[in-house]
Amino acid sequence: MAKAKKQCWKATGRRKQAVAQVTLVGGTGNIVVNGVDVNDYMPYQTLVMDLKQPLVATNNENRFDINVVVRGGGFSGQTGAIRLGIARALLEFDSNTDQTREDSYRKVLKSSKLITRDDRIKERKKYGLKKARRAPQFSKR
Repeated sequence: MAKAKKQCWKATGRRKQAVAQVTLVGGTGNIVVNGVDVNDYMPYQTLVMDLKQPLVATNNENRFDINVVVRGGGFSGQTGAIRLGIARALLEFDSNTDQTREDSYRKVLKSSKLITRDDRIKERKKYGLKKARRAPQFSKR
């Protein structure tokens, strides 16, 4: 007898240099990032709270198991990428319901500004300057 395949929803999130591939599967609320529990992977609890925002906004903290593969960037960029990936995966999960309802995930996440990609990236360094805009110290004498 063939085993029934669990339904999963996938999405990609990006922030700065980080790219996160998020997979949502029905479960108990476990979040695994690169094969490690999220509380062990992220150095600060505020980052964990930040990436859980889409789940909290839609009351799904204990409904899904989330598996994340994230590459590039630092912890802050990776957190933003995971958060956007989770929000997009929730939209994928909720795509069959009526989007005009007040409790649709799209309206809830959009009002919380969680489905907008933050496109700010580091500005490149220019020649003659120390950083992107920082000029060398001026000496009058």
